[in-house]
Parts: sequence; structure tokens; C-alpha cells
Amino acid sequence: MKLHPRSLGQLPTRVYVGYSVYKGKAALTVEPMTPEFSPLDSGAFKLSKEGFVLLQFAPAVGVRQYDWGRKQVFSLSVTEIGNIISLGAKVSCEFFHDPNKGRSDEGKVRKVLKVEPLPDGSGHFFNLSVQNKLVNVDESIYIPITKAEFAVLVSSFNFIIPYLLGWHTFANTMKTDDANRANSANPRSADFEWNR
Repeated sequence: MKLHPRSLGQLPTRVYVGYSVYKGKAALTVEPMTPEFSPLDSGAFKLSKEGFVLLQFAPAVGVRQYDWGRKQVFSLSVTEIGNIISLGAKVSCEFFHDPNKGRSDEGKVRKVLKVEPLPDGSGHFFNLSVQNKLVNVDESIYIPITKAEFAVLVSSFNFIIPYLLGWHTFANTMKTDDANRANSANPRSADFEWNR
């Protein structure tokens, strides 16, 4: 479906977007995931879970062929995204996740994402290591990301962070509040304010 400016009011309720990088040894897709809100007794809503960015790594099985059945995933929190955005050309970072933390299976799944500069300074390596004792998986998938690809990621991350925090929803309620105030206010009082 092609979207035209006239049809924007008729968008489907859910739109899927992402950014993908395909290399010889692996592919990486990056997708934003929406925040969650909980209703309050007052009828308002409160952010209950920040959004995140889902990284999906798939190993190559041939030329331009990737095994998405063996993909490994890593969810970047807003703070982790901030870490990646602030990386310099010669700086690295590392994140550790245990998806079962606080549960009976704690420690049985270990995920480590390392983002390290390439030796020649041409970009960064994204390396995801997953040890899953529940299904006997021990895998490491790495993909080089060029400076240009990294710039696209950083730009996308900068754009999406306020949405992951739910700030767009708050801003939309401000517009509604402003419209309600304007409708209920005496229009002459606004004119009077500016004509002093």
C-alpha cells in the first residue's frame, strides 16, 4: 500500500518499520517497539513500560541468504541506545542481559552485545554472544557496520527516543488541552493581551 499525504488520516492502526544491514557473515535488523501505558483511576494514562529497539541478528547460510530461524535477538533500552549514540570512533561498549533475571531460570540465558570500533576506523563491529542452557545454544554472531550505516542508526535512534519514552503521546495531549482552552476562552481576551 502506497501512502499519500491525502490518505494519512486512513493509516492502518499498526505500521512496521526498521533498518537492515546485510553482510557476508550475518544480517542485522533494527526495529523500534512501542511503549506501554496503563490507565489510572482518574481516566488518564501513565507510562508503564518504555519502548525499546529490537536488534535481530541472523547468520548467513549462503550468498545473500540468512537463516532467520536461527536469529538471535537483543532488546536495547533507551539508556543503552544513549550509550551507542554517544560512542566515539575509537570507543566501545558492552551490554549484558539475562532475560530470566528474577525468575527460576535466572542465569540459564546469557546475552552479551559488544559494539567495538573496527581496527581500521571504518566503523564498528556489532557482536552478539548468546549462551542458552535451556536449549543448548552457544552462538556468537558479528557484523561490521560502516560509518555510514552507523550514522543512519544514530540518526534513527535520536529520532525515536522521545517516542520510546512516550513523550509524543504527552505532546498530543498538550495539543488537545490547548485546543480545549482556546475553545473555552474569550477570544477578545487574547486579542487584548497582544494589543497592549
